[in-house]
Amino acid sequence: MTQKELHNQRLLREAEKAVMQMHTRRHFIRESAMGLGGVAMAALFGCGPKKSPASQVLFDPAHPLMPKMPPFPGKAKSVIYLHMAGAPSQLELFDYKPELMKMDGQDCPQSLLEGKRFAFIRGVPKMLGPQAKFAQHGQSGAWVSENMPHLASIADELCFIKSCSTDQFNHAPAQLLVHTGTPRLGRPSIGSWVTYGLGTENQNLPGFVVLTSGGRNPDAGKSVWGSGFLPSVYQGVQCRSEGDPVLFLNDPDGMSRDLRKASIDAINQVNAEEYKEYNDPEILSRISQYEMAYKMQISVPEVMNINDEPKYIHDMYGTKPGESCFANNVLLARKLVEKGVRFVQLFDWGWDSHGTDASLAIDLGFINKCRQVDKCITALILDLKQRGLLEETLIVWGGEFGRTPMQENREGKKMPYKGRDHHTEAFTIWMAGAGIRKGHSYGETDEIGYSAISGKVEPFDIQATILNQLGFDHEKLTYPFQGRPFRLTDTRGKVIDEIIA
Repeated sequence: MTQKELHNQRLLREAEKAVMQMHTRRHFIRESAMGLGGVAMAALFGCGPKKSPASQVLFDPAHPLMPKMPPFPGKAKSVIYLHMAGAPSQLELFDYKPELMKMDGQDCPQSLLEGKRFAFIRGVPKMLGPQAKFAQHGQSGAWVSENMPHLASIADELCFIKSCSTDQFNHAPAQLLVHTGTPRLGRPSIGSWVTYGLGTENQNLPGFVVLTSGGRNPDAGKSVWGSGFLPSVYQGVQCRSEGDPVLFLNDPDGMSRDLRKASIDAINQVNAEEYKEYNDPEILSRISQYEMAYKMQISVPEVMNINDEPKYIHDMYGTKPGESCFANNVLLARKLVEKGVRFVQLFDWGWDSHGTDASLAIDLGFINKCRQVDKCITALILDLKQRGLLEETLIVWGGEFGRTPMQENREGKKMPYKGRDHHTEAFTIWMAGAGIRKGHSYGETDEIGYSAISGKVEPFDIQATILNQLGFDHEKLTYPFQGRPFRLTDTRGKVIDEIIA
């Protein structure tokens, strides 16, 4: 018997020993030392095993990701959320403001500054006209800039929401608000809520997959795809388009797949005994995650491999197999929803166009970012449509806030390149597919794009609309936590009925 085989047998014996230990008196006494105090504390605060009717229906601890029917028929079966981290400028993409060009270079009116807070602007900045040419496209006549020529060609498939607003002007809290319904840490992300409510159709893949590009994670970190107080089985699984799709997915040297399964079975036997003793649903989540990890060894490498896609698909998306790029992630998103993954979230970092350097200049680096995403996003919509999947896949595109109509300055000094500061009062998000109105623009900003003047919406309204298209009343998709039922939109939000076909 080889040294590796002896080592693997020792690992199995240690796991079996751990199972036997669960039944010993000493183990019981040691683990219960603090337990009675916890029971007493729970009784004092009225905690117990009772669950709300919603949680009893939606959370099956033994099978947390089994597919479930929504309360009412939804148009969408899956969601692809494309988040441009850093916040792209609506004034160079979709919100055409010729009046702003007339004010280019003038001092910003005091009425736009008094009582307002900005992330960096101080003193009196100069107004900055649109740094792109606009034209109307399609039968809808939607205004789209020259920065997105491919997307402009399918303008009639899109629904622009031009009146979005937020109350957060820093990246991390604004991203948390968009994706978790609060600017503070600790709440579940929208992808976690969706998989909690619907499960997933493919039990060999995670229900919620996250793909990042641009060289960095979003400013809010992995909390924007975390499960918060929901069972951890619902958190997003981050995959990579370069190298192994998931770290530690492959078996270690000397360990066969059968031995890996035996190890997982032994670990889960320990977890099962632990659950019998403590009745903690998080233990069952852990069991489910171990089993999912084993299944993913076969399913993930297959679905995350884009090398086998035909040449016309690579040409269509502009993909670069073997590299880490946004185009590869967009193609992977199509493959994932095609395989039954419920929620796919893409984060692309690098859209923070302050003008501090060339890469963040609104007339240089911003244009390069647009080129990186324009072709592949357009390909995604056309590809889903030709496969008959666009009708059941909701696509959402946007950032965490908008950009100011004035040029950024810091300490009253002009930036070395043209740039715009963070702006909370107006930005654009667009949606496509899954029962969303085609070729439609909702909401309007003033003549310089400073504030929404009609159809104003908040992140809660976007969240409510996404859940509605999946078949949920956002006020009734809840989970009991800290003595009350919580929901994604918490105490606000309304469905934007005007954008639903």
